[in-house]
Amino acid sequence: MRAALMVIDFQNAVFTESPAGYQADVVMERIRKLIAKARASGTQIIYIQHDEAGTEWALNGKGWAFPEAIAPQAGDFVSPKNQCDGFFNTGLKAFLNEQGIQRLVICGFATEFCVDTNVRHAASSGYPVTLAMDAHTTRDRAHLNAASIIEHHNATWRNFGGIQLLNSEEIVF
Repeated sequence: MRAALMVIDFQNAVFTESPAGYQADVVMERIRKLIAKARASGTQIIYIQHDEAGTEWALNGKGWAFPEAIAPQAGDFVSPKNQCDGFFNTGLKAFLNEQGIQRLVICGFATEFCVDTNVRHAASSGYPVTLAMDAHTTRDRAHLNAASIIEHHNATWRNFGGIQLLNSEEIVF
């Protein structure tokens, strides 16, 4: 089954917007290692890139680019989006079909927004999803701290069909 690694919205704004993403440096290192494993195995890497005018995430702004340590390289697919769902009004689904990708390994930013939306969309669309449960993060929010948001979503995804949760070190491509 052909797989792809999907890196969702782990852009510079994760670090530059206040407050910074929870344990962002640790999570970025885990994502970097996932990318290295994917590249070594010839697995397709997909970057979902958020663009939101008037924010740190604005197109071509400082926060919009990916950190150098995990930046896309030649052969990677970058899919821009301007709302949570990377499948909505983008070329993502067509690319997955063209490449024969049948399984998605997901990591990234905004656990309760973009990561959750894409994990559920992919699983509901019939893709087996492996979520790197230690390689996604968010920020503290007014209603809940980031660690609790991450813990809650990992527990919720365990009960959603088609989603496998593994620590990033356990993931094999």
